[in-house]
Amino acid sequence: MSDDTRTQPNLASIMARLQDKKLPPVHKWNPDFCGDIDMRIARDGTWYYMGSPIGRKPMVKLFSTVIRRDGDQFFLVTPVEKLGITVEDAPFVAVEADTYKDGRGQAVVFRTNVDDEVIADADHPIRVDIDPETEEPSPYVLVRDNLWALIARPVFYRLVDACEERQVDGRTVLGLTSRGEFFVIGRVDPVGA
Repeated sequence: MSDDTRTQPNLASIMARLQDKKLPPVHKWNPDFCGDIDMRIARDGTWYYMGSPIGRKPMVKLFSTVIRRDGDQFFLVTPVEKLGITVEDAPFVAVEADTYKDGRGQAVVFRTNVDDEVIADADHPIRVDIDPETEEPSPYVLVRDNLWALIARPVFYRLVDACEERQVDGRTVLGLTSRGEFFVIGRVDPVGA
């Protein structure tokens, strides 16, 4: 997150961009399944085809507009074909986050590795999964249609710096407010307490 808090006009322009962005209606397309292809999205957001990284960002951005998740499986979907792909964790990585303030309070705006922007709110929540063995947090923000972005570690640390403590269900937690929603990022109280 940037150190400065931006003003309303910047947030308004971001919101206008988000409303103007038109994505293909992959959720409406129901082509026949054509099989799996050797395409993989690594945990760090790198896209691979046949074991080699896809180096052309415009190509990756194009593929990212036609990705769909059905249950635990990911597909690239066009009106005429549906191809299975492998996603190691999440299809996107949130590589940047900035805070903005306007008359409605604070908004946290994320930018992904494919240049999607999303404002954390009730429709785009932030969640943090904790690995039961290592207790390592894996933070995410919902980008669209059951497609999450893993929040990059440096971005997560900046989010934690911007958190506030609150009491939730009798426990002290750290969380972040965006668009009137409070998102729990972590606990202050020990788990066994």
